[in-house]
Amino acid sequence: MTVENRLNELGITLPDAAAPVASYVPVVVQDGLAYVSGQLPFIDGVLAKGKLGDDVELAEGMDAARACGLMILAQLKNAGVLEDVERVVKLGAFVNSTPDFTNQPKVANGASDLMLEVFGDAGRHARAAVSAPSLPLGACVEVDAVIALAD
Repeated sequence: MTVENRLNELGITLPDAAAPVASYVPVVVQDGLAYVSGQLPFIDGVLAKGKLGDDVELAEGMDAARACGLMILAQLKNAGVLEDVERVVKLGAFVNSTPDFTNQPKVANGASDLMLEVFGDAGRHARAAVSAPSLPLGACVEVDAVIALAD
């Protein structure tokens, strides 16, 4: 089954790949790996902003992380390598949160669970989930990825 077929089966429509907000490229493919730059959470075309532990609830943060995961997939599609995904190697989740907020791993599950839904066992990955005092454009979450590609 193709990734596109799996997305259709799950009822998932990928967003348009977002343009970079600074001097970088969204995806670099090197030595069989796709390095996906940090992606921000656009939900229905609107950037999810705010700070976990203040004005963003845990469930909203998880939804935002899922939106970041969808944008990772959109960037892979835009780069022409979505159907070549062999394994999700690692996700890095950055959570705009207050100093006392400690549920970064639960927020990151929004993106992690999406990868499992789409890729099955090949979606199981290593991960970091860390707090950040602020993120670009005021986003509440940012997620980057390293993806292994088939030859």
